[in-house]
Amino acid sequence: MAFLQEKDKEYIKKMFADLQNDVRIINFSQEIECQYCPETRQILEELVELSDKLSLELYNFMTNKDKVEEYKVDKVPATIIAGDKDYGIRYYGIPSGYEFSTVLEGIVDVSKRDSGLNQESRELLKQIDAPLRLQVFVTPTCPYCPTSVHLAHRIAIENPFVTADMVEATEFPELSMRYNVRGVPRTMIGDDYHVEGALPENAYIPKIVEFFKAMKQKQ
Repeated sequence: MAFLQEKDKEYIKKMFADLQNDVRIINFSQEIECQYCPETRQILEELVELSDKLSLELYNFMTNKDKVEEYKVDKVPATIIAGDKDYGIRYYGIPSGYEFSTVLEGIVDVSKRDSGLNQESRELLKQIDAPLRLQVFVTPTCPYCPTSVHLAHRIAIENPFVTADMVEATEFPELSMRYNVRGVPRTMIGDDYHVEGALPENAYIPKIVEFFKAMKQKQ
């Protein structure tokens, strides 16, 4: 059964009509112990059919170790949206429900090769000058989560030191327990700092930079 309905396809085709550059969608999966790997792959296969600007690369998490190492993927299902380079955009878990919109937004942003952030945010993010991993914990039924995921991904596009993960909280319960995720969205900045809830750009990005500087001071 198709994931995308005809009306969805028509809407997405119109959205993708203005894609400026080619976008590579990279998927990692495995055949065992991955409940939503087949569904994630199906969603992506249907999606790339809607624009000639899109391509899909499929890798096995267990056997394609060189690619796993190249993209530093540590769990599946994993989806990466890349262009002429890897922008650090990651989806861990099935990108369904409200989170499907962040995949579409990520594709559009990467096709532009631009984060779309305001100038104040761009200047602030220049202060991040060492590798930083953001993990945004979400659930497909959370209407507020896409705001945080999209902002985190835009930060990754803007700053090459940043990798931004969407993590579907219920698919990775051990990780959710490790970071004490009791509500979503919850953005982990490294391992010790977090932002709770969905904040607008002018509040979210200063927090990320503030916690990054605090992390550096502790090192």
